[in-house]
Amino acid sequence: MPQNPLVALAVDYHRAVSAWATGDELARFFHPDALHRELPNALFPDGAVRDLPGILAAADRGREALKDQSFEVVNAVADGDRVALEVVWTGTLARPLGDLPEGHVLRAHIGTFLEFRDGLIVSQRNYDCYEGGAAARVSRSS
Repeated sequence: MPQNPLVALAVDYHRAVSAWATGDELARFFHPDALHRELPNALFPDGAVRDLPGILAAADRGREALKDQSFEVVNAVADGDRVALEVVWTGTLARPLGDLPEGHVLRAHIGTFLEFRDGLIVSQRNYDCYEGGAAARVSRSS
């Protein structure tokens, strides 16, 4: 993968999330004005918009919902202060979700679009595509 400094930072950010970074350890990647937009998907049918406190709170909730997770950055493209990543995410449920049992492994193909200001993430948009009918299995029991 090209060693554009913002691509390297985006990959480091995904590694930190995989390692359960929270609080200041996670906040160090974000500009204080950061917004994360998660487009509608199997887990968030209405999508979600989070400011920095919301991003940090979501990381804490993720730690409770998942036993483990990993991000594999498959492709990356940078243009100025913008980075686009193709990512494969895998997460193991720590508790049931809809009719998915504890221990179920979720897998999603994700398009992540990051914008940087002053070397920090100021905007993140995620397009998450879950495998295996996760949307139907989660919404059926919600």
